[in-house]
Order: sequence, then C-alpha cells, then structure tokens
Amino acid sequence: MRVIPKFQIRPRLILFHLGLIAIGSVGGFAAQALGLPLPFILGSLILVAVIAQVSEALASEPEKALIPPSFRFNEDFRALFIGVIGMAIGTRLTMDVILTLPRAAFSFAALTAFVPITFWLNYQIFHRVGKYDHATALFSASPGGLYEAILLGEQSGADIRQLMLAQFLRIIAVVTLLPIGMSLYIGHPVGSAAGMGLAPADTGLEHLPIGAAVVVLGLVVGKRIHLPAPQLLGPLLLSGIVTLTGIAVLDLPNWMLSASQIVIGTTLGTRFVGIRPAMLWRGAWLAVLSVGTMLLVGTAMALVLVPLTGEHFDVLLISFAPGGVTEMALIALSLNANPAFVTLHHIYRIVLTVLVIGRVAKRFG
Repeated sequence: MRVIPKFQIRPRLILFHLGLIAIGSVGGFAAQALGLPLPFILGSLILVAVIAQVSEALASEPEKALIPPSFRFNEDFRALFIGVIGMAIGTRLTMDVILTLPRAAFSFAALTAFVPITFWLNYQIFHRVGKYDHATALFSASPGGLYEAILLGEQSGADIRQLMLAQFLRIIAVVTLLPIGMSLYIGHPVGSAAGMGLAPADTGLEHLPIGAAVVVLGLVVGKRIHLPAPQLLGPLLLSGIVTLTGIAVLDLPNWMLSASQIVIGTTLGTRFVGIRPAMLWRGAWLAVLSVGTMLLVGTAMALVLVPLTGEHFDVLLISFAPGGVTEMALIALSLNANPAFVTLHHIYRIVLTVLVIGRVAKRFG
C-alpha cells in the first residue's frame, strides 16, 4: 500500500490544477466581498461548478470542455491541504475539551440514534419521492461514509451516477446551507464572513517548518494505521499531541488556511463535471430535501442536548450536520465552534454509518 504521496511530474496537468485553483480563488474572494459564510470554500465551489457546467454545455464534445468528464483532481495534492486543516483543528485540542468528553456521552448516544433514523428517512425520500430503484435509494440514503456507500452500492447494482451525485450533493448542500442558515439564525454573518480568522492575525511563517513536519508525518501515520479519514485525522491527532504537551506552537497564517479551503472547494466544484443538467437539478432538489430533513432531526436533538451536555447549540448542531468530516470540521473551525469536539462526533458518525452500510449491503446481497 502506498503511504507517502507520490507525485508524477506532468507539467500540463500541474498547470491545469493551478488554473483551477486560480479560478477557485477568484470565486473565494468574490464570496468574501459579498459577505457569504465560509467564503473561500463556498465561492470556489460555486464558481468552478458553474464553469464546469457552462463549458460542457458550450463544447462540441464533452472531452473538449474546459474541465473534461475524465478529469479527476489529484487526491494526493488535496490530501496535503486537508492535512493543514486537520493540523489547525488539532491545535484546538485542549484540556478543557478533553474534560468535556464525559458530558458528551449524551450526544454520542443521540448520534447513535441519529444515523439509523436519518438513514430510514432518506430512503423514503429517494425511493418514494425520487423514484430511485431500491439499491440506488438505499445507498443514496447513507448519512455518511461517502466512498463506502458508492463502492458497496455499485457492487449491489445501484445506478452509480445517481448514487455518486446524491452523495456528493449531500456534502455540498450541507456545506452551503448550514453556514447560511446559522448566519440567518444569528442575524449577522458568522465566522470568516464576519472577519474572524482561523489563527491570530499577527501569525507569520515562523511555525511553518514544524507545522509542515506535523502535516506530512500525520498523513503517513494516519494511512499506515488505517485511521478513518486519515488525511484529516492523522495530522489532527499529532497536532493535538504536540499542542497538549507544549512541544511547539503550530499556528499558521490565515492566508495558508484560506488557501486550503480554496483547494477543497475547487475539488468539490469539479464533481459537477459530466453531469447532465436534468439529472443535476433532480438530484439537487432531492439533496436539499434529504439534507433539510436530516438538519431538522439534528436541530431537534441539539436543542434537547444543550442542557444535558453544557455545549452551545451551534456546536451541537454542527456535530449532527451530515456533511463530510473535513468540511464539517472546517465549518466548526471557521465559526470557532469547538472544532475538536465537533470532529470527534463526525468521526463517530462516519464509523457508525460505515458499519450500518456494511450490514445493509450484506443483507441486500
């Protein structure tokens, strides 16, 4: 198994990636100027997705589009930036967070119920409302475990294009709707949209060498010991150890963290390549209905858990939001909503969901 990222030197492909990131950067700064929440990930996602769809519609052949259907963003390159986000979250792992874990037993118990409840509700949405066949609806309904759902769904005879669209749109819908909804709920822009940085404003590059070492070593160890979401969790845990023991300070400048968000948003935007508008719109409204239902369940549970856990409502809501681990951790980091606490819950949700998907696949088979 390959552990250390291996990059092939292909100048044209490297320039193409850099061009996409440049487009994503324009979208990120435009979103920041408009005051959107989580602007660098949302802005880059939206602009790259729009360009992907428009260029494909205008091209004489799909492969002649600006972003051809065969293109896949380099996962090893993306992993480095996810590692930076993981390291930043790990710096928030303090003794105060660890001391709150006993009270988190209530929220973990609620999360154990959240997964099967939302799984069943989503199945009803995709099968009865969306008219997806049984296998496609079943694996589209998964509230996590994106890659496992796609792999097992394909093996079970699901429509792979509909399944992939449903799973990617779930993450994109949460990333889009949750920060906007929280801004509307609070009454003003929150997190990075309100000018909040992810690191102290005067942070420079003085911690870059040790930070880079933590990211690379965390990526290697995370994959070697088969951690869930290793690109995020490996650097996160190593950063947490370094921070808790006082070995070093790992703050990186805000522009590096913003760049990581742009790369992640750009990657998500490229997922819209090769998808016909009719399928996209159908998948989009089903995703909004599905995510809206899951967020309602999560909101109800968060309201009940506030007095039991002592955590703020926004922290609990983000902990139950059914997005990707990286994206939800990034939202928590942006909103300063106890990102370490949130990340632990999402790791548990993903592990629990993967176990449920495995049982479902075995029973379906």
